[in-house]
Parts: sequence; C-alpha cells; structure tokens
Amino acid sequence: MNSLKIIFAGTPDFAVPALQALHDKGYEVAGVLTQPDRPSGRGLKLHPSAIKLKANTLGIPVYQPSELKSKESYEMLTAIDFNVMIVAAYGLIIPQAILDLPSLGCFNIHASLLPRWRGAAPIHRAILMGDESTGVTIMRVVQKLDAGDMIKKTKIQISEKDTTEQLTKTLSVLGAHLMIEVMEELRTKGEVQSTPQDEASVTYAEKVTKEESKIDWQDTSLAILRKIRAFNSFPVAQTEYREAICKIWDAEISKDSDKNAKTGQIIKLDEFIHVKCGEGTLLIKELQMPGGKRLKSKEFILGHRPILGDVFKS
Repeated sequence: MNSLKIIFAGTPDFAVPALQALHDKGYEVAGVLTQPDRPSGRGLKLHPSAIKLKANTLGIPVYQPSELKSKESYEMLTAIDFNVMIVAAYGLIIPQAILDLPSLGCFNIHASLLPRWRGAAPIHRAILMGDESTGVTIMRVVQKLDAGDMIKKTKIQISEKDTTEQLTKTLSVLGAHLMIEVMEELRTKGEVQSTPQDEASVTYAEKVTKEESKIDWQDTSLAILRKIRAFNSFPVAQTEYREAICKIWDAEISKDSDKNAKTGQIIKLDEFIHVKCGEGTLLIKELQMPGGKRLKSKEFILGHRPILGDVFKS
C-alpha cells in the first residue's frame, strides 16, 4: 500500500468535484495550483478561481503562479512533498521538468472520449457536431496536448436538450468518481495500466470564440439549435434584433413552416417565437436583450412587442 501525497492543479468549477472527492476520501492534498485571481464583473474587481475558494474552505494551501516555466515556480514545487499530480482544467502549460517531479505520475481529467476532442473546448465541440455521446477520460499528462496514454474512460449519451453548462456539471462529477478509482488503484498497487491513443482518430476541440456565437439564419434549424445549446452558458448564441445584440439562451425545433418567409423572420407568435431558418423553423424559448434579464419568450413578447414579419439578422 502506497501513501499518496497529491498536488492538485485546477481552476474552474469543473475541477471542484474532484478536489472535494479527494478530500472526502481522506487523500492527502499537499497543495493546490490554480491560476491567479482575475478581474471580472462590474468594476473589474479581482476574483479568485472556483478551486481557490474550495481549497480555502478545505484548509489546503493554495499556490497561484502566473506560469510554471520559471525557476521560482520550479523551486516552489520542489519544496512541497508530493508524489502525484492531478490536473483538471488548470489552463496553464506544465513544463516537462515539473511533470517529472511526482514519482507516481501526473494524471489529467479530460471531458471527452479521447482521442476525440483533444483541446480546450471538448464539450462545446461535441454538441456543435451533433455527437451522440461523450464522456470523461483519465490520462497521463505529457507535453503534447491531451496526447497521454489513457487509463480509464466513462461514457454518457448526449440528449437533444443538453447544454454545455449541463454537461460540464455532469462530466465534472463523473470525472471525480473516475479519478478516485484511479487513485485507489495507484494507492493499492503502486501503478496503473494505460493504453496509447490512436493518433489516426484524433480530433481537436479548438477554443470557442465570441465570433462563432453569431447565428447564421441561413443554417438549418438543427445546426442553429446545436449552436444555442453548445454556447449556453458561454459565450451564448447571438443575433441582431432591432439594431441590438440579442442573446438566445434556449430553443427547440418547431413544426411550423412558411415557404414565403425570409430567413430569420418571425412567422408565428404564441407563447414562443417561431423563426424561419435556411431549412426548417426554430422555436425560441428564452432570450435576452442588452442590459436586460433573460426572459422566457412569453415575457419577451409582452415587454418588447415583436410582430409577425420582424427579422432576426445574422
């Protein structure tokens, strides 16, 4: 039986369940690495990461270097007694010299079924591409992006209503359970078995940009719906309405049609807003104008008084 002393590297909410699970199972977490506090919100005040907040509540020391390539960062880590590193959406490049420090290895929680969707936005890309399933992979960390040998996987189906926000929460919990299984094996056996990735099957999940969030109403209703689901809750699918940027938070495909309508045109108003697409019709259920709150379509109709024939522009 091996004594595991862990350094945990993570930043957003996705990483929190794994840190909590390690604590709950009694593992010794010697320290937490997370990104520096970032300015956000009105006034751009500095805000700590979700992992820093969680580590503080658990009484775990927190380290926030702006990068790990410096001599200072290396010396900081060599002063900590640890033999395992766990990474979950940390967001900083980990140099080889630091990957070599933990004698029992460095392991990553990645939110896809590798080798599909290596990279920064695997959940967004899975929804955008209409993948029927996704999952979590625990892998060894190497210098090449998400290319390490795979240790464990778990798979789930993607429903027609799943958003990136919802899937992120689900996969973060699955990833935490899976990492605990790996740590239990490492603790009892001193090693874990792993399998190389098939390089011929690799796809990359590029970082999502705000430019991508613009809705093109020439697209099919299905493609637009996938964009709305994929970009909820960031950066949120956007369209132009009455010369302002309108965010679309929720929608579904409508059975209504109007062959004579323009793309982007409102063809029906009931408790929802039905909009003509390049192919098919989209039923908008929740949207938001600049400076306003997210509104259900019924509330939006009462407040903004859209009319038949109004156009959402690409």
